[in-house]
Amino acid sequence: MMRTVRDLGIGMLAVAVTATAAHAQLARTRGVELADLSWQEAEAVLTPDAVVVIALGAAAKEHGPHLRLDNDLRMAEYLKQRVLAASNVIVAPTITYHFYPSFLEYPGSTHLRFETARDVVVDIVSSLAGYGPRRFYVLNTGVSTLRPLAAAAAVLADQGIVLHYTNILEVAAEAEERVREQEVGTHADEIETSMMLYIAPERVAMSKARKDASPREGQGGLTRVRGRPGVYSESGIWGDATLATVEKGRVVVEATVTGVLRDLETLRETPVPAAGAGERR
Repeated sequence: MMRTVRDLGIGMLAVAVTATAAHAQLARTRGVELADLSWQEAEAVLTPDAVVVIALGAAAKEHGPHLRLDNDLRMAEYLKQRVLAASNVIVAPTITYHFYPSFLEYPGSTHLRFETARDVVVDIVSSLAGYGPRRFYVLNTGVSTLRPLAAAAAVLADQGIVLHYTNILEVAAEAEERVREQEVGTHADEIETSMMLYIAPERVAMSKARKDASPREGQGGLTRVRGRPGVYSESGIWGDATLATVEKGRVVVEATVTGVLRDLETLRETPVPAAGAGERR
């Protein structure tokens, strides 16, 4: 053990201890996974005061040469398990397809139209709300997903349902600012790669990490064609993935978990709107 402590160093030991504590917490869940229940058991827990969490993470979206297509799904599933361990919630099955228009030049990436992405969430939430719950939270791991989620929340408010969701740009912004060294970037970059080094290091190929940090030119997503509107990136990275470390990932992931749990407590205290209070489609 003494050799292990010396080899890891104080910083790596702190990461290892935190990760071990997080994994131990997962064994003592406070929440329940809907898919594990029978319909009679579901009827007993889907009450008007229940909070339902739906994770959202792309199962097939490019993340550069060093991360896998299911990067967002892996992150969503990890965060979902942390929420299950710490909060009295009902967790519905994960949504794996949504609104990701910025990555379609990179093979394997998938995308739903804005209206489809909005309505997938509306239909899932409306179905579950029919059994009692009025408060829902989308554990969101995307950026482009924010607009259709806002649209879904407006539709659901008209049905007397509250929908909140993670703003991944804000939930751990202070922590990200503390550890960030790259000048620009938000995708498969220093921060996202660091998070995956902490969550699932076996799925990160740091030998393939690189810096791709071209300036944005007009409107558009990532592009493999120079001169096309958007951000030119031959690799599919926007930022400097070579700066990623496990310790940075620990800081950001733990701040994200804290922020999501804070969001859930806010949701519990949010009044349910009267039907007809939201915007109609």
